[in-house]
Amino acid sequence: MNPDFKKFYAHRTRLMRVSEIRTILRVIEEKGVISFAGGLPDPNLFPKKELSEIASYVIREYGNAALQYSVTRGVTLFRKSLSYFMSTKGINVPPDNILVTTGSQQALDLIARALIDPGDIIAVELPTYLAALNAFRMSEPEFIGIPIDDKGMRVDILEEKLRELSSRGKKVKMVYTVPTAQNPSGVTMSQDRRKHLLELAEQYDFLIIEDDPYSHFLFEPIEFKHLKAMDGTGRVIYLSTFSKILAPGLRIGWVAAHEDIIAILERAKQNLDLHTPTLSQYIAMEAIKRGVVERYIPIMRETYKRKRNVMLDALEDHFPPGCRWTKPVGGMFIFAYLPESIDTKEMLLKAIDAGVAYVPGRAFFVDGSGWNTMRLNFSFPSEDKIIEGVKILGRVIREELKSKGS
Repeated sequence: MNPDFKKFYAHRTRLMRVSEIRTILRVIEEKGVISFAGGLPDPNLFPKKELSEIASYVIREYGNAALQYSVTRGVTLFRKSLSYFMSTKGINVPPDNILVTTGSQQALDLIARALIDPGDIIAVELPTYLAALNAFRMSEPEFIGIPIDDKGMRVDILEEKLRELSSRGKKVKMVYTVPTAQNPSGVTMSQDRRKHLLELAEQYDFLIIEDDPYSHFLFEPIEFKHLKAMDGTGRVIYLSTFSKILAPGLRIGWVAAHEDIIAILERAKQNLDLHTPTLSQYIAMEAIKRGVVERYIPIMRETYKRKRNVMLDALEDHFPPGCRWTKPVGGMFIFAYLPESIDTKEMLLKAIDAGVAYVPGRAFFVDGSGWNTMRLNFSFPSEDKIIEGVKILGRVIREELKSKGS
């Protein structure tokens, strides 16, 4: 008889949440349905020819170094390339203030391990990126949710929360935000709110985590500065990734922060994986040097803008009355709100059986709300599949409303 393996599990495993997105992706891969679930880039846009040539060149020219162990902070030449790349976006950070990570998801995990203690108060957007919540939960913080609107986080409501906490002798340790083309909503924080957020960080002494995977994909002419570009005291910890703008299979992300923060995150990373794959760093470095990244970003932006418009039109045509959705100014997602009688998690299996998948929205809300919401990805499926999938989903929603007598 097999032993009861659960008795061997560490106590902390009770805090591990299964990623709803990863679970859904596994199911839809088996069933072959239209996927609006993961935040996958369009694989037709991967610069496969250029990356093939670069990989061959890197092994030929840098082979001894590219195939060897590397330093934890990241290959020095690559961090210099990243410093230059960020400077073109208005963010001036020296190479020594950069830590290369295995995707930006690892950066979130490192922050949880090195900077969050049980009971620390973390403010997040409502809704926010669910994988960040899952990473932070391992350190047992207390979350407070701050609503968003079409100008991003309601910083005025955050200020009220900060004032109320302060009156009780408590304080927020950090604010996590995806301020530009937010995941899951696609909205972007206004410049005035960014300035206000930085002022509050000084006044109430907290850190800001600026997660920035999507700012390259803005579809409207929006004037903004990255929070890190406005950071005069080192309170902003900036995260980004090549997963959206080059290829997720390289698993390259990075953190840019004050030297003290980078040092403690580096120490945490040493205990996890020693360093990010050296070969991937050299490939990404060469892609920056050859201008591959900069050439492909406009192509991706135009493609995703077109797909966004196709999905918005399809939602207008096929979703029943009582539904509403965001009109994202950038990114890869539309966030939809259905009539309150519908539980999108309960409805998911019916949608998959009908041939389409999405991510139920409740996992994006730290306050337990959002049961009637869903995140829809438009970057991965073809335009024909977007129309077909939305049509199927609209039919499923109508059937669900009918079954509930709504």
